[in-house]
Amino acid sequence: MLKTTEFDVVEYLDTEELRKGYLELVAKDGTQTELLRAINAVARARGMTKTAKEAGITRDGLYKALAPEANPAFSTVFNILHAIGYTLTPTRIAKTM
Repeated sequence: MLKTTEFDVVEYLDTEELRKGYLELVAKDGTQTELLRAINAVARARGMTKTAKEAGITRDGLYKALAPEANPAFSTVFNILHAIGYTLTPTRIAKTM
């Protein structure tokens, strides 16, 4: 039987440039759930303990906030983004009519 492993994007986010590109792409074209998943991946790539400390929450709290079924407060997401070195920049959405 062929053994396969589950794909984990974290294995490929080994530089700041790749993390930045990944977050920008998902923020632009993804859903809220996909963006939280991307933030989770970048946090794991950086290290959850380090990210939690810089975000001012516990490591367990960070895992809970970024879990697939989570609905974290905006302030939590904002603090996590800052901890991983990012901020939100409002950009006007081009509407097609």
